Amino acid sequence: MKAISTRVVWAVHRAFGRTGAVLHGRYQLRILRTPREVRSALAYVLLNVRKHWRQRFRVAPPVRIDEASSGRWFDSWRLAPANREPPESPERGREVAPPRAWLLRAGWRRHGLIDPDEVPGG
Repeated sequence: MKAISTRVVWAVHRAFGRTGAVLHGRYQLRILRTPREVRSALAYVLLNVRKHWRQRFRVAPPVRIDEASSGRWFDSWRLAPANREPPESPERGREVAPPRAWLLRAGWRRHGLIDPDEVPGG
């Protein structure tokens, strides 16, 4: 994360001709230890745009995958979102790594698959 943030900061400074902190306080390490924590984190990463939509517009957000998330490769939706792309083609490849740890591979499912209609933290 630190290496990625450094590159992002340099790019922002170049693009906008500025200096100073850009990502200060944007990254915190928190080890997820339970299936419920992992499920909540997955819902947050995949559906966070819905939370911000509701906060900004005070109406139900549209049920669609955030195009900035890895939701198009996620294969454990309770119902497939309308704008989910078909599975990747063999020549294009997969742009996310498959989960290796039990909590991320199977454990979180004890608390139910993720519904694209959920609003994280709601």
